[in-house]
Amino acid sequence: MNSVGEECQELKRRYDECFNKWFAEKFLKGQKDDPCQPLFKVYQDCVKKALKDKKLDIEQMEVQVMGTDNEKQPPS
Repeated sequence: MNSVGEECQELKRRYDECFNKWFAEKFLKGQKDDPCQPLFKVYQDCVKKALKDKKLDIEQMEVQVMGTDNEKQPPS
């Protein structure tokens, strides 16, 4: 799947490659430290900027739901 922003495509490819390697070679063998987090943060920032540039509201995507009372509530 392509990234939401063309300018983020290379970051997505690098993150996916890092994550898939870590998941298969480390996580499944019990190592939980994710070395790809810094790359994910850079990619995430790029995606947020791309969404903002496309005039898409990202506020709802940043709402923390997991672990809150809203987690099991149907959307309004």
